[in-house]
Amino acid sequence: MRQEKTFTHYLKGSGSTRSSQEGESEEDPSFFLLVALKRERKKKELDYHKPCNAHNMHPSIFHLNLLYHRGSGNQLPPDTVYSIYWLIQSFIASALGIKESSFKAVSGIFCQYYDVGYFPDADYPYVHSMMGPSTAVCAPECNCPETYPSAMYCDDLKLKSIPFVPSGIKYLYLRNNMIEGIEENAFDNVTDLEWLILDHNHLENSKIKGRVFSKLKNLKKLHINFNNLTEAVGPLASTMDDLQLSHNKITKVSANALEGLVNLTVLHLQNNQLKTDSVSGAMKGLKSLLYLDLSFNQLTKLPKGLPHALLMLYFNNNQITNIPDEYFQGFKVLQYLHLSHNRLTDGGIPGNVFNISSLVELDLSFNMLKSIPTVSENLENFYLQVNQINKFPLSSFCKVVGSLAYSKIKHLRLDGNNLTRADLPQEMYNCLRVAADISLE
Repeated sequence: MRQEKTFTHYLKGSGSTRSSQEGESEEDPSFFLLVALKRERKKKELDYHKPCNAHNMHPSIFHLNLLYHRGSGNQLPPDTVYSIYWLIQSFIASALGIKESSFKAVSGIFCQYYDVGYFPDADYPYVHSMMGPSTAVCAPECNCPETYPSAMYCDDLKLKSIPFVPSGIKYLYLRNNMIEGIEENAFDNVTDLEWLILDHNHLENSKIKGRVFSKLKNLKKLHINFNNLTEAVGPLASTMDDLQLSHNKITKVSANALEGLVNLTVLHLQNNQLKTDSVSGAMKGLKSLLYLDLSFNQLTKLPKGLPHALLMLYFNNNQITNIPDEYFQGFKVLQYLHLSHNRLTDGGIPGNVFNISSLVELDLSFNMLKSIPTVSENLENFYLQVNQINKFPLSSFCKVVGSLAYSKIKHLRLDGNNLTRADLPQEMYNCLRVAADISLE
């Protein structure tokens, strides 16, 4: 028999006037819960019956972003955030007399279904890591939530080896353990594994046996951050889209390790011991790569042969002294480029090397520049703090100034240099007419 899907939108009421009653504060999450309950009681009689999708949803009144506290610079772990979210939603459901509910995430917005067994999308396994007892088909020391049995959580168990992984598991979490190696047959039961998360272990290349990762023909995400690797692991399946190997001791990335990864879009290699020669040429075949982080390594030059499809490129905290002329000429879609905390000087930067029309953000802070490099008029965020800049040439931002010719700079940081307000030309305000923030001190 066909089951009807009934869902409810929790509207935050943006754009409408709200007044809090006595004892209720709009800054208190309980206020939002009260408003949600009141609106729910009014709307419950309407009983909407239509499919839940990205086109008919509105932001939740208690949105997940409220739980991502950033004021202290820290962020709650996703498992914690979602657990709190479910508690709040359960409270709302209980107050409304709803017996059962399950949730589905669609484009980051949550829909609520009542009295229907509906499982969330595969891209949201964090949601299910703390939802009830484990299934029977699971390693005894791990947790496979009944509501999402294809995910197996084995975090924080002081494991020294990979546990038995039953057939049917597609998302495997082994974070914060003491695993030093992986046997060649560790994943023989789950060759269709899609996510393998091994952060915060003691893995060494010499103890990863055979071609254990190449057997995983459907693997999309492999995270081995905070381990003891000395070179990039591989070969890997061509299905990979997210490879994270940060905070290791990697000194080498061979072309063989990354060969055939035509679908890889994200590559984290920051906080390793990579030198320029050990990276150059290793990424030529990564035609889909959009994000590359090589920060906190030992690069003295920019590596050769980087993919031209990159949108985001990070070289912070290296020892780079110069940029080759026309180095970025082939990067037609590059939007974010960070080179802070290096050893760049005026002599090491050719005149138009940063005049990249697609660039939105450029970070050259904490270098040894004495003048401002020429940039595209499309640049929006420019970070130059803590250099040795002592002059402000308007031509660095605007070739000409007119009613339709001006810089799109919104945020410009020049603090920690040898500049004062008196050094800024009067014409600057016409050139930088949309700037919301220019920091000099």
